[in-house]
Amino acid sequence: MKVKGKVFLVTGGANGMGRELVLNLTKKGAMVIAVDINQQGLEETKEKAGDQASNVETVVVDITNRDMIAEKKDCIINRFGHLDGIINNAGIIQKFCHIKDMPIEDVERVMNINFYGTYNMVSAFLPYLCTRDEAHIVNVCSMGAFLPVPGQSLYGASKAAVRALTEGLMSELKGTNVHVSEVFPGAIKTDIKKNSGLKEDEETEKNTNMKLTLPSEAAEIIVSGIERNKKKIIVGKDCWMMDKLCRINVFAAMNLINKAMKGRHGL
Repeated sequence: MKVKGKVFLVTGGANGMGRELVLNLTKKGAMVIAVDINQQGLEETKEKAGDQASNVETVVVDITNRDMIAEKKDCIINRFGHLDGIINNAGIIQKFCHIKDMPIEDVERVMNINFYGTYNMVSAFLPYLCTRDEAHIVNVCSMGAFLPVPGQSLYGASKAAVRALTEGLMSELKGTNVHVSEVFPGAIKTDIKKNSGLKEDEETEKNTNMKLTLPSEAAEIIVSGIERNKKKIIVGKDCWMMDKLCRINVFAAMNLINKAMKGRHGL
């Protein structure tokens, strides 16, 4: 679906990849409703849109709150008169720890934001999107959805659930007017740790040899994928490599990521 002239909703639009998705879409002629719980960040996103700022609307929404989504749904759709697509980008990681050491409240928070937040937005807007001549749903999964990362097992489980949900939508909506895409980002240079309420491990980050994909680069890949109606969008050379290796031998991929993570984040 060509994005020019279309209206998209982007969750997590206050910073990082979500902000860059908003800016990329508006530069390509789309109108965007940026959604987040961070009002100040949303205002900064709109300001950064510059000449395209009039094509950005912001709405403060907690995607884990179904009542709030239901209350603001019509307002969101009416901001530009209609809605053509949603990009479920908002998400958090967990603190780096093994499954046995993760408090249940942290498990619930990760699942509520990553999985239920995505499901809540899909379930709220899908009936309307089905009435459009053409529409698109984009759900951001993660490399962790197909490759177990030590210390991020529950995060991976939440993103694997998003993947299963997305592929279920692909099957159910096949042959309809609604396109569905799943996005698998590798390591992206964002503030996801801070946004997840975690402390920055500056020494660990400084010593890593991993080349991080810039959020602007990730946004370009994702929007390009939307315009080509790609079902699977992979972001970053690291994710491309691990996706291919997992297809060949998932246990070899697990061993590789285990070695890369050994001694990092206190694991």
